[in-house]
Amino acid sequence: MVASKIDGTAIAKTIRAKIAEEIKQKQQSNPRYKPSLTIVQVGDRSDSSTYIRMKLKAAEEANIICNIEHYPEDITEAELLEHITRLNNDPSIHGILVQLPVPKHISEHAVTSQVADDKDVDGFGVANIGELAKRGGKPLFVPCTPKGVMVLLKETGVEIKGKNAVVLGRSDIVGSPVSYLLKNADATVTVCHSRTQGLQEILKQADIVVAAIGKPQFVKGDWLKQGAVVIDVGTNFQPDESKKSGQKLIGDVDFDSAAEVASQITPVPGGVGPMTVAMLMQNVVDSATAYFDKQKSRRINPLPLKLKQPVPSDIDVSRAQHPKLINKVAEEVGIAPYELEPYGAYKGKVDLKLLDRLQHRRNGRYVLVAGITPTPLGEGKSTTTVGLAQALAGRLNRICFANVRQPSQGPTFGIKGGAAGGGYSQVIPMDEFNLHLTGDIHAITAANNLLAAAIETRMFHESTQKDGPLYRRLVPEKKGIRQFAPVMLKRLHKLGIDKTDPNSLSEDEIRRFARLDIDPATLTWRRVLDVNDRHLRGITVGQAATEKGHARETGFDISVASECMAVLALATSLADLRERLGRMVVASSRAGDPVTCDDIGAGGALTALMKDAIKPNLMQTLEGTPVFVHAGPFANISIGASSVLADKLALKLAGTEPDEEVEEHTGFVVTEAGFDFTMGGERFFNIKCRASGLVPDTVVIVATVRALKVHGGGPEISPGAQLPEVYRTENVEILKKGCVNLKKHIENARSFGVPVVVAINKFATDTEAEIQVVREAALAAGAEDAIPANHWAEGGAGAINLAKGVIKSTSLPKPNFKLLYGLEDSIQERIEIIGKRMYGASAVEFSELAQKKVDTYQKQGFGNLPICIAKTQYSLSHDPALKGAPEGFVVPIRDVRMAAGAGYLYALAADIQTIPGLPTAPGYLNVDVDPETGEVQGMF
Repeated sequence: MVASKIDGTAIAKTIRAKIAEEIKQKQQSNPRYKPSLTIVQVGDRSDSSTYIRMKLKAAEEANIICNIEHYPEDITEAELLEHITRLNNDPSIHGILVQLPVPKHISEHAVTSQVADDKDVDGFGVANIGELAKRGGKPLFVPCTPKGVMVLLKETGVEIKGKNAVVLGRSDIVGSPVSYLLKNADATVTVCHSRTQGLQEILKQADIVVAAIGKPQFVKGDWLKQGAVVIDVGTNFQPDESKKSGQKLIGDVDFDSAAEVASQITPVPGGVGPMTVAMLMQNVVDSATAYFDKQKSRRINPLPLKLKQPVPSDIDVSRAQHPKLINKVAEEVGIAPYELEPYGAYKGKVDLKLLDRLQHRRNGRYVLVAGITPTPLGEGKSTTTVGLAQALAGRLNRICFANVRQPSQGPTFGIKGGAAGGGYSQVIPMDEFNLHLTGDIHAITAANNLLAAAIETRMFHESTQKDGPLYRRLVPEKKGIRQFAPVMLKRLHKLGIDKTDPNSLSEDEIRRFARLDIDPATLTWRRVLDVNDRHLRGITVGQAATEKGHARETGFDISVASECMAVLALATSLADLRERLGRMVVASSRAGDPVTCDDIGAGGALTALMKDAIKPNLMQTLEGTPVFVHAGPFANISIGASSVLADKLALKLAGTEPDEEVEEHTGFVVTEAGFDFTMGGERFFNIKCRASGLVPDTVVIVATVRALKVHGGGPEISPGAQLPEVYRTENVEILKKGCVNLKKHIENARSFGVPVVVAINKFATDTEAEIQVVREAALAAGAEDAIPANHWAEGGAGAINLAKGVIKSTSLPKPNFKLLYGLEDSIQERIEIIGKRMYGASAVEFSELAQKKVDTYQKQGFGNLPICIAKTQYSLSHDPALKGAPEGFVVPIRDVRMAAGAGYLYALAADIQTIPGLPTAPGYLNVDVDPETGEVQGMF
């Protein structure tokens, strides 16, 4: 009997052809499907280079991208591990193979273990080998040679089940893994090695022999059972002058004698070797397929709620839920481990590079939550934002993010409380959410106050020094060399000076460069802190004797009112943040020219303080659905919305891959705008959407029966006092009158060409008749739907119908989308358009100061910025006493200020405080810490 030869070369060629065809087919539906392998080679061993050439050739035939990372022999282990980590974090690489052996000073185990499990296409990592060894284990990848052995047996029709198999060799690379595979195929397996007693007798009983002992021609034909199948894995070199290389490759089996006994046998070369390389290619393709499948199989696993009635306090509800670890929240929505920077167990920052990785995705649906004109108790925008997101993600199986602002410690310790939502629709852990979070507001405070100090310092030094000494101190010699700092080149460019050698400036150029000549009367930059401290609204600085009489009056704002916060909210990248911070205008010179942060030279330093703050913060809702918490611009004088970057990241994470069905799989981003639609919503469109280029797919307007009764003539509501009876009992007539406020907000939202859904935030005192009144009024005003929701008491389950209505609304076309005004209009015209069309005013009246400021901004080249009007949130007008939908009033504009870095002008209507005060009984009275557990108590 002469054994038939198992032609591994032919089988491997067929496999490579199938792989190439598979890749081609998948690329038709997803052109980004490009399997990629990176081979790590250390040193210049000739045998390693030979194997690598084989792999490169096979990859080319299989249409797989294959790159070599070559490192010198003397690379340290730490350096090599760092390079492998970099490859692990490259999403375009699907397989990493470390070509063995590595130099003796490097641990083979450490290097192979460093390769990420999902890129370990060699299958040598601890996780893959461990899973392979377990009964019923599920390794991501099977080592290539053992896998090739099994494919050879399958392709040649060898029945494995119930057969006796002997594996000769116990290496971690071949012997042990192939024994696991044979056992999993229901063979009875014996593992032998060179010291096994009675080896020949054991081999005589074997139906299948796998030889991987590393000894040339060790197994003889008379050791084999008649008709056995022999798989020779040996790779031994023997001198042979007839070969060009001077040696030939032989196996562990004496081929000639074995072929006389065996039924089938693999030759060496031409047997297992080509299959090893083919299996490597297959593993790379499997890895790429798994990666792309994973991008489409994202799923949020919601946390169950244990509802109680009556609903406990917000902090008690939050405490009763055990959150997911933040890396689990990230994993479920497709954020890679290297893209998450955990800050403790339950919050973390997300790297902006994720935007580059997901730039190919179609955005998810964009939902803006705004409200009607609220009462001092608030109408539940944040709660609705969270509840809607919980319903979409936790109940309707859509990827959904709630995007909210970071709350200031001002209201947290003041009268309003936190901004985490409430009841069973809130962000957790709510104490971490409402306190320091990840320190973004502290970074903004530091940046703002650094600039304030820089302004004062520059003014002081300019007033006490002549041009020459001032210039020499600004640009000092260091080791005999005088150089401009990079930020100084920006000022030179602005002045039209194209010189870069500090010694070449003329006296006039030195004067122009060194002297900002700030007019103190025009200074607008104030210091900030994140506390409601009314006594800092007006202060005097510079009273110490060392300041030589340079005292002036100024004041503090709350940190979230800083322009640095608005810049953070509107920046689209770190580079954009740097540019915006640099162009912030802090004053005018005596000649009337704007003085910027970069003129002072502080733009780079401010960016350094805020470089981590620009990364959005990831948290979760009570039901474990994802939340981005980022930026907290003051809603009265700024945009009152979370950041552009958080929205962009969320829209990509909730988006769809090129080969996904959009309507079925698209996710959602639910973001809110501060106060009512006519304030927050109008700014969202005209300022934030201009900066981001994004357009909401629908607007949700939150309404309550309680607030609409106020607008129908009901008595004032005071925080802490019992609600008057009209708000606790049914009163349809007052409610109908108040619906004019809802009607106006719907009309305002629809004027942008975006569909509107009304969320009726249901309270226990609301009756069915009252809900129906609101619903009818909303539909008559043009809303797509008006849907009651009880998410405060029921969590996501209470907002399922609202979520379904939002899904339907976001599918509607928006052919008539338009912004309220163009930037070519004058500043006065833009402010008048907002006042008349949004508020219902008959006219807008500018004070002498406001008009003077407008003229200055236009002269300085800032006349084409969008407008933010700072006014009361308690009326559509500037007057909180005017309820409902007033008409015919005149909006008084007492001042117009500029936020050039943020990119807008803000007009102050009536008197708006930029740092609130504390009430008689502030919230901090109830806050304490349990010394045993460290838990915060008494909050909200």
